[in-house]
Amino acid sequence: MTDYLVVGLGLAGISFCEALETNEKTFKVISDASQQASVVAGGLYNPVILKRFTLAWRADEQLEMALPFYRALEVKLKTTLDYKLRVLRRFASVEEQNMWFEAADNPKLQPFLATKLLRNTNPALNAPLGYGEVLHTGRIDTRALLQHYSKYLKEKKLLVDASFDYNHLTVEDSYITYQGIKAKQLVFAMGYGSQQNPYFNYLPLNGTKGELLTIRAPLLKEQQVIKSSVFIIPLGEDQYRIGATYKWQDKTNLPTEAAKSELLEKLATFMTCDYEILHHVAGIRPTVADRRPLVGQHPKHKNLFILNGFGSRGVMIAPFASKALFNAIENGIELPKDMDIVRFQKRYKRL
Repeated sequence: MTDYLVVGLGLAGISFCEALETNEKTFKVISDASQQASVVAGGLYNPVILKRFTLAWRADEQLEMALPFYRALEVKLKTTLDYKLRVLRRFASVEEQNMWFEAADNPKLQPFLATKLLRNTNPALNAPLGYGEVLHTGRIDTRALLQHYSKYLKEKKLLVDASFDYNHLTVEDSYITYQGIKAKQLVFAMGYGSQQNPYFNYLPLNGTKGELLTIRAPLLKEQQVIKSSVFIIPLGEDQYRIGATYKWQDKTNLPTEAAKSELLEKLATFMTCDYEILHHVAGIRPTVADRRPLVGQHPKHKNLFILNGFGSRGVMIAPFASKALFNAIENGIELPKDMDIVRFQKRYKRL
């Protein structure tokens, strides 16, 4: 019998597998790579919500855990994942500049907001009011992470490349079985795919579609992330990621012309150089109405767990939430109440 069966191998699944391996637990993973949110993610880690100049939920705790987590993965997978990038917030008005300085006086935000305004020196960008700089930021190459981690698990014969069929799952009091796999615990880390999960479909998982473009712009010559009405994220070799959109109705992974037009119109408000579009991708972020993750134990089946709902901040939240879930299962340490699915217990009882 193995200790764990993990279903899903996005940022949540990888982070939980790392918690298992670090603590010498045995496990198997099942994934069909159908959920694209981690693959198409911008991959930024940024502790500040730049629309309102507020600290993201538990961002200081998450960042403290995430940076050594990805550093260890780089060593383990023998590849570069963490690209240190400055994030510059373009100011659209003097009022925004004033709001920035007010936020920088907040003790919780002081470590993350520089108080010196930066003048725009890039002729390809229109930013007459300059920028504010967010500190301790960067980009995780999520596509490379998923590719290398999948390969790592396959070499150890720990990854089953297949869709999960709930009809083949048997849940007993002290173990589960699934197509020849017997495990003490099962963790669902399936992203938006959890909407089809008969055990956890009572939870309010609302997918939010995001679309991104990759462009080549040889004249842009920008080394920093620029945040205005859209992000410009440098990828190297004159390539940049532009994003992202937020749509609540369309639940497909198919890129749309409407989203492309929206991104390009917003980009045109502050970037003035020529470019060509190389790629256009889409994915469904697993989002929750109260903007908190969905982590915890099934109300009835005590060996079923969920790790989900990271939204657009999965790079930062995944290591933090995975460690919390592992400690809850193995060490009896209570989950933070604001992400524990116990908060939706009444929804389950109404079924």
